[in-house]
Amino acid sequence: MTADERIATLEDQLRQALERVCVLEEQLTAAHKRIEELEKQKTPPPAFAKANVKKSQADQKKPRKKRAAQHNHGRRREAPTRIVEHRIVSCPQCASRLGGISVARRRQVIEIPPPPQIEVTEHVVYHGWCSECRKWREAALDVSAQVMGQGRLGIKITSMIAYLRTVMRLPVRQIQAYLKTLHGLSISGGEIVEVTHRLKHEMEPTLTALKQAIRASPAVQADETGWREDGRNGYIWSASTPTVRYYEYHHSRGHEVVEALLGTDFQGVLGSDFYAAYNIHQGLHQRCWVHFLRDGHDLKEQYREDPAVWQWFSQLKALYQRALCYTGPDPGLPAAKQEAARRQQQHLFEQELWQLCAPFAHTAAPMHSLCERVERFLPELFVFVARPGVPSDNNLAERSVRPLVIARKISGGSRSLKGSETRMALFSCFGSWVAQGLNPFLQCLALLSPQHSLG
Repeated sequence: MTADERIATLEDQLRQALERVCVLEEQLTAAHKRIEELEKQKTPPPAFAKANVKKSQADQKKPRKKRAAQHNHGRRREAPTRIVEHRIVSCPQCASRLGGISVARRRQVIEIPPPPQIEVTEHVVYHGWCSECRKWREAALDVSAQVMGQGRLGIKITSMIAYLRTVMRLPVRQIQAYLKTLHGLSISGGEIVEVTHRLKHEMEPTLTALKQAIRASPAVQADETGWREDGRNGYIWSASTPTVRYYEYHHSRGHEVVEALLGTDFQGVLGSDFYAAYNIHQGLHQRCWVHFLRDGHDLKEQYREDPAVWQWFSQLKALYQRALCYTGPDPGLPAAKQEAARRQQQHLFEQELWQLCAPFAHTAAPMHSLCERVERFLPELFVFVARPGVPSDNNLAERSVRPLVIARKISGGSRSLKGSETRMALFSCFGSWVAQGLNPFLQCLALLSPQHSLG
């Protein structure tokens, strides 16, 4: 092919390509016009619909659950109580002597020893006649460090029964079966109950200290739940801090119980839900935002097709999230100025919340009830902003009463006032020990025997 022929061929190919480009441009123009027509026909999404936000690459790499982040970690080895070495000195095939002997691997086998059978110690006390005093004299016997009062069960069995009854929430019959099967101890249900009553008497100083700790705490969360006593409905009242759990049983659900629980001189912040009995507290009060947002979520589900409700709830939740993220003023300021700045920020959040709720209060709007609740409890919704140690929710109190709710469902409650008081005492002490990260069985043992004190 000559040069002229090659040039002609290339020019022909270029002409065909230009024609193809013109056709594609016309198709692209038509497609853009069609897209514009379709966009004009689309209706805008409702205000409550959330836009699709593409996650960043960093967010996509984050594990979805904490458990996923720990999935590839090896199991933690236990501290061995006994080590058995398996040494090798010669080859099992050719019987040649091995060199460079070192540890190849380790394997742990975890087992428990056979449950110990009970020890029955019989104290034989002798006496003798004194001819001078003309009286019978007995040998001294002091078993107060081994048993409570005149009972026959030692403090270790007593602590075990209390642990099974309270922490494990076992019924009396299950405790009987456990002691009989594993330790060979036959004991009546009445004796188990009586042992817990005696233990409650020994716990009185500890209970008094827990109640004083509650009343002296800068922030307390309170809640109540149902309990049945001899077939009658009553209520368990709880007061909780991060390290203390305190429970009392009362037939009443009125405000007088709140006064009896916290005392008249309580100066801390009371955290609670919106139940009216807590209104008796005249000091600082933090109402639970989780309860409030839960009611708002129920309202949103009830009015699915109302964009105003969805928009109002979204703004309400965003305001609460901003309040949660508030980190406080400059830490370099004096303490008094920091406190004043936090109070000022609290008032700003209150004003913003009321501006959001004022248009709907005392109207026929679906959210008027929640807005009127805001109007009534506005000074008690952002106390956590001014007091850093105060939580914005009442979750601690809710979790604190959960063990008693489970115990009520298992046993149905108690049969007498004495039984109710004993259950509350055991739950108060054992719950506080667990909250403090202590071993509740050992703490109960230390309470009954000073010689077992853990220091």
